[in-house]
Amino acid sequence: MRSEFSHTELTFSQIAELCGGRLILSGLCGDEKPKAICTDSREADKDTIFVAIVGEKVDGHSYMSTAARNGCPFFIATKQPEMDTDKPYGIILVENIESALAAIAGYFKSRCRCFTVGITGSVGKTTTKEFVYSVLAERTKTFKTEGNFNSVIGMPMSMVEMPRDAGAAVFEMGMSGFGEISMMTNTAKPNVAIITTIGTSHMELLGSRENICRAKMEIAEGLDDSGILILNGDEPLLLAADKCGKKVFYVGIENRDADMRALNIRMSIGKTTFDLLSGGRIYTDIEIPVMGHHNVYAALFAFSVGRIFGMDIDAIRRGLMRYKSAKMRQNIYDLCGITVIEDCYNASPESMRSAIDVMNEISKQRDGARTVALLGDMLELGENSPLLHRLVGEYLARNGADILLTYGERSKDIALAAEKTGMKAENIFVNPRAKTPEISGEMLLHVLKKGDILLVKASRSIAAEEIIEYLKSNKDKLPK
Repeated sequence: MRSEFSHTELTFSQIAELCGGRLILSGLCGDEKPKAICTDSREADKDTIFVAIVGEKVDGHSYMSTAARNGCPFFIATKQPEMDTDKPYGIILVENIESALAAIAGYFKSRCRCFTVGITGSVGKTTTKEFVYSVLAERTKTFKTEGNFNSVIGMPMSMVEMPRDAGAAVFEMGMSGFGEISMMTNTAKPNVAIITTIGTSHMELLGSRENICRAKMEIAEGLDDSGILILNGDEPLLLAADKCGKKVFYVGIENRDADMRALNIRMSIGKTTFDLLSGGRIYTDIEIPVMGHHNVYAALFAFSVGRIFGMDIDAIRRGLMRYKSAKMRQNIYDLCGITVIEDCYNASPESMRSAIDVMNEISKQRDGARTVALLGDMLELGENSPLLHRLVGEYLARNGADILLTYGERSKDIALAAEKTGMKAENIFVNPRAKTPEISGEMLLHVLKKGDILLVKASRSIAAEEIIEYLKSNKDKLPK
């Protein structure tokens, strides 16, 4: 991970002061001005600060000497290793890397006084971020966190690239435990904070949906007195949560008391249309270029942000239609007459159900085309993982999927539950060995027929997209 500073007015000594760290200089004077920051020693050069991250498998401190010998003179670390180099270098010793990065990012944010949106939630963070970005970009130059730069390391690393002339910024905030969103929101200081939903991701570490809700609600801490908290009004836990005295705006589909509500939702292949009720007014035929109720929620959040930012309805409509889905998120395309729904970026029970709904909706649009679902392991679900996988299998079977293939050890529970709920055993194929895409690929080559709808979805680390790549490499074997 490497980020270029949007401006290079800070000296290395000033950065040390920002971090509250102790500066150790060997051959440097401290007046040098770094131009970038990175966490991978292979990306460190003469203008870059290398941040020594201690991970589960790798300790960045072990690579500081190598980086210095290769010409990197700047370091942020929590301990001083033996530096086996005769080249000049400087080290900022800090107690906590995350706090140091937050301090640096906070400085860059303070130099860019823009309208800021912070987004968290168990499901839909990235989709909502992209929708909000598309809307705000219709009005002003807008900055956003890229990819999965949504952690206590990634988000501040991304923030240092904020251009001073940005009129708006959108930050995604993920977490694995308490305190992480608190640190990020207090760094970003958003004008608007969004919580998309409360799901079951991170149950392994937090133990309950109630604890997940508490962790997500930390995002309100960064709001000042004029800030607005936008919540999913269809989520009971968010309705009941302590709002910390912040002004709250609810969006929803089911909740008739929501401040903004989607009505009359219609789907066609590659598009969703709905009407919107807000403030006693109806806005008809709002369109978004993706399918699914879950994407309607994201559009409602973006519509709300646009109105708070003072945008007119036509500009918001244009922004929604210019939304582009992130890589490997509901990417729908044709492969030799088979409609592929590639949705391999991540998976939770909630997003699995949403993807199954999209698959079935496309089937309806195609006069009941056969549906084939390849579902892989969902991770970070804790002790409830077997139950949550089984619930996905039950949902799939009850909603009429024709063929099921599972990929990975955990997803065997999806197959067991689907069969128990009524899916025929001869239509279920199990590959418990994750990282063997060729096995699942051959299974698909065996069952697929021209005209089928194929959904492929699993948690990111399962790399289910490799199965699709196997199909593409062997497309001559697909049915003609």
